[in-house]
Amino acid sequence: MSFKPLDINKTYLVTGVAGFIGFYLSKKILEQGCKVVGVDNINDYYDVNLKHTRLEYLTPFETFTFVEGDISDKNIITTIFEEYKPNIVVNLAAQAGVRYSIENPDVYIQSNVIGFYNILEACRHHPVDHLVYASSSSVYGANKKVPFEETDFVDNPVSLYASTKKSNELMAHTYSHLYNIPATGLRFFTVYGPMGRPDMAYFGFANKYFAGESIKVFNNGDFDKDLYRDFTFIDDIVIGIERLLSNSPTEEVPHKVYNIGNNSPEKLMVFIKTLEKCLSKATGREVEFKKDFEPIKPGDVPATYASTNALQKAVGFKPETSIEEGLQQFADWYVNYYNVK
Repeated sequence: MSFKPLDINKTYLVTGVAGFIGFYLSKKILEQGCKVVGVDNINDYYDVNLKHTRLEYLTPFETFTFVEGDISDKNIITTIFEEYKPNIVVNLAAQAGVRYSIENPDVYIQSNVIGFYNILEACRHHPVDHLVYASSSSVYGANKKVPFEETDFVDNPVSLYASTKKSNELMAHTYSHLYNIPATGLRFFTVYGPMGRPDMAYFGFANKYFAGESIKVFNNGDFDKDLYRDFTFIDDIVIGIERLLSNSPTEEVPHKVYNIGNNSPEKLMVFIKTLEKCLSKATGREVEFKKDFEPIKPGDVPATYASTNALQKAVGFKPETSIEEGLQQFADWYVNYYNVK
């Protein structure tokens, strides 16, 4: 399957540009000589130093413009669309995290619902070639049928975060239908890699280990009933999105939703063992986590496992990075970035 390069005459708006996926995607777009307008509110949900570090990699690009702002502020979004006239919009700005949505629901409605509504309104009044937005594998809720397919029933979310992402899909479908906005939603499955999110389990495990603390493993210590996760390396994710950006949707189907995952779920304990090995190699000494086993948390699901057939058929997306390779890249980066002795 052949792919067109990105159009350097177009302007790409990336919200959540200082975030994990937003940063890597923007870097890939900028490396091809395209214009990127990046928006981020640099909130303190996790270490802002990491967000600033990501931005430092982007600022040397002459075709990069950064706007610090919140997508839930309609005036800011309207001004950005009027001033920069983006052709392609990638909305990755969102309040992430399943567990945090139980503690702090307000911010999820503000960012994920109102913020996304502002993006849709801006696309309505300033037509774009393509809107790509982040959904999540969490929309599948406690779905027991695996692998998860885009045609599955997803009306039973088990967290507020999942509800906001399902809402995004419904809102995008409506706006796409009413105002002919070409839109694509992506249901991400556990994305990981260097410079990733510190609130993600693998990152937290490394932090705990080097702080001399035990890690919490939410599987009750029952390895026969272990959690399965579809871990997807960041480089694979970026290739998938990039291909979508260079292949705009057809007018017959202005709104599509795709899984973007690895289609190869790993047991949580296998993932942990692999991370221990990778950190051992990166540090030059044996690493073994102290583990506290606890029950599965409210809002967590036993297995996330993506069928990626639809995206593969559409743009040839096929993840190639093994967890051994991906976690080694993360471990090497972590040890270097935090100067771990």
